[in-house]
Amino acid sequence: MQKYLEYLKPWLVYFIFLGMPFLAQAEDDVAETFGGFSIGGYAAAKANLHPGGEKDASIHDTSLFLGWEGDSRWRFFSELELEKPLFWQAGSGFTLTHSRLNLERLYLDYNLSEALNLRAGRYFTPVGRWNLIHADPLVWTTTRPLATTRLFPQSTNGFMVFGSKNFNSQAIDYSLYVEALKNEDKDRNLGEAEGTKGIRLALSGDKNIGLSLLEFNEHTPIDTNYRMLGLDFQTKIRDWELSTEAYQRYHANGNNGGSGGYIQAVAPITGNWFATSRLDAIQIPKEAKTSRWLIGAAWKRTPSQVFKIEYVGGAKELPESPKGLITSFSILF
Repeated sequence: MQKYLEYLKPWLVYFIFLGMPFLAQAEDDVAETFGGFSIGGYAAAKANLHPGGEKDASIHDTSLFLGWEGDSRWRFFSELELEKPLFWQAGSGFTLTHSRLNLERLYLDYNLSEALNLRAGRYFTPVGRWNLIHADPLVWTTTRPLATTRLFPQSTNGFMVFGSKNFNSQAIDYSLYVEALKNEDKDRNLGEAEGTKGIRLALSGDKNIGLSLLEFNEHTPIDTNYRMLGLDFQTKIRDWELSTEAYQRYHANGNNGGSGGYIQAVAPITGNWFATSRLDAIQIPKEAKTSRWLIGAAWKRTPSQVFKIEYVGGAKELPESPKGLITSFSILF
């Protein structure tokens, strides 16, 4: 699959540079629809001034959505993402060598009722909130909490049963899933993880509360079976948005297998400006232990266009966890 995706990469780079001026004019986040087919996506540009003075910038992500939903019970959705098609670094100039093409999602749904749906294909692992809605225009910060990237497989190839049931002003959502085909995307699957299976329950209303339970095997650096518990929470208090996620992993023998989490606050400033802040920490025995703090702002020029600026500090900088002054502009189209 990766071989065929590589053939598409030059064409997507060409599309980005021709299409970015037109995408910047988008005012609505509604995808175009043609006879049941829908086309949409998002693009994001990012710049980073690191604590040591190094500077880099990139077209960070460009994703293309293609979906279909006719009059029947079937529904199809796919997302193809091109990471860093253009990268610039002070002293080195521009390069295309950092680009990577990923098949983010590709699945087919069958709707039996609102409470019972079947899914087969590649989908985001239903763990917490951030992993399900992490597209740049839909989140408040440019950087992603480490706990949502290093503790569990971000994607799963397999089957899912999911649905929702309303109770007065609240709803209970559930997802029950199991891997059927090994994930070849090592960056999103913890290197050599497989055998993922789990369940997520979420209560939605004035307060959103979620519980995630999953199990998977990781084969690097050694064969390990993990069981993980995750809790997530989101609410609004006087126009402030508060959200948090916390995770604890265990080895099959009950020993600590790592933990992490974050707490984030967003407050309105004036007009379409919002202040953002976050505390983030993760620890994995014999592998990683780091913490981050973030303070910044986000300007929602329109519902589909977001500018963000933030300063990230904390422990030692890692490739997947940058520090310093970071800005981004993202467009949902």
